[in-house]
Amino acid sequence: MNKTKAIKYAQDFIISDGHIDLPFRLNKEGLLFNKNIDLNYETNGNFDIPKAKRGGLNCPFMAIYIPSEKKENEAYQFANSLIDLMENVINSNKDFNFAYSPSDVLENFKNGKISLPMGMENGSALGNEIKNLDYFFKRGIRYITLTHAKNNQICDSSYEKEKKWGGLSDFGKLLVKEMNSIGMMIDVSHVSDDTFFDIVKISNKPIIASHSSPRVLTPGFERNLSDEMIELIAKTNGVILINFGSSFVNSKSNKIFTDINDDVEKWRVEKKLKSDDKEVEEYRDQLINKLNPFADIEDVLDAIDHVYNLVGDDYIGFGSDYDGLGNTLPKNLKDVSTYINLIEGLIKRAYSKESIEKICYKNFFRAWNANLQNHQI
Repeated sequence: MNKTKAIKYAQDFIISDGHIDLPFRLNKEGLLFNKNIDLNYETNGNFDIPKAKRGGLNCPFMAIYIPSEKKENEAYQFANSLIDLMENVINSNKDFNFAYSPSDVLENFKNGKISLPMGMENGSALGNEIKNLDYFFKRGIRYITLTHAKNNQICDSSYEKEKKWGGLSDFGKLLVKEMNSIGMMIDVSHVSDDTFFDIVKISNKPIIASHSSPRVLTPGFERNLSDEMIELIAKTNGVILINFGSSFVNSKSNKIFTDINDDVEKWRVEKKLKSDDKEVEEYRDQLINKLNPFADIEDVLDAIDHVYNLVGDDYIGFGSDYDGLGNTLPKNLKDVSTYINLIEGLIKRAYSKESIEKICYKNFFRAWNANLQNHQI
């Protein structure tokens, strides 16, 4: 009964996901400059058209991910090449369409199309030029994750032990104001705690966390959000888009995956290999298969419950990080066909139809619309 209801909800509601790493996955597969990219078949990745249709996914935000080692002009050029790639993907598949606002997504949904809006993961591509913000907005970017694994010219990263700025840089403070002004959502995933609190002080628009989970589930993992941060995002009328990754929702998984990553890095250095060499990935998979460090879908539901119990049902959404997590996804949530499992879990946990619809898309769209207010697209 619950499964039948979940399937119906998944087809009746828009399902939006704040963060899917398809562009970088296609880049790794050597498709960066291909003009024809067919995704209308079952791929080895987490996202493709058949899986999206089975799961009811209508609005996956495509992450234009800029690796931290790419600096200034190289980062700018790489961001443009990934945006070009997504334009090729949309033009190659009749099931996809562009989307620059929630109203575009609603129109595409009526016409049976999957919308592919974009967010930029790592503001390093902006360089030190505020004008590049407007440039990328015009290219279709609708949120910017201010940094990634390293401190950059905008702010400090949650992953860096040594913080460069103690929060936002002077450029970062100007950038936050300009993002508010032009309608670009500010994404606090990956930023340090001090950066987060700086953003909250300056921003006058709803803030999003495009792919983060509650820190209470993973104590000591700064990449996730403390209860205070969750409450402050809610006060901005923003949204927390829950990351599905095992190490984001389960402390035991977090510890095992941290140990695996440390082991792999030590082995990689000894073998004098590059981090993206196939042998490194194979060695990591061997360790994962041996240790079975996966969380369960129930852990992701616990993450949703925690935010719900803290601030209510108006500030929760999905930010899976599909195609960006490798072999770390929880049981029963391995690709975009499995949102139905998540909806079924919410039904079992007595979430109302109205709450589930909010979590599927309405909360995220409210924050997106509020950022676009007064901006002419």
